[in-house]
Amino acid sequence: MNEISSTTPSVRGNRKTRVGQVVSDVQSKTIVVEVESRSPHKRYKKVVKSRKRYAAHDETNQAKVGDMVRIGETRPLSKNKRWRLIEIISHAE
Repeated sequence: MNEISSTTPSVRGNRKTRVGQVVSDVQSKTIVVEVESRSPHKRYKKVVKSRKRYAAHDETNQAKVGDMVRIGETRPLSKNKRWRLIEIISHAE
């Protein structure tokens, strides 16, 4: 039998993270982050850019438009929010 001691921290599964730019901070405690990915086209092998927007939870309203941020996957927080702000990588100039 495997016994888990009370001193070992509970291990969560691997959670996805994304790095992107904040494109909207109008809503209270919510930011919209646009993540750009580059991948080769299946047939023609040309590198194609694609963008996706994620609604992320920002508890302290510290991220502003133009900031580069890291967001992480979490449980559903509202109809569209499934991501949380982990850190602000760089501020907008």
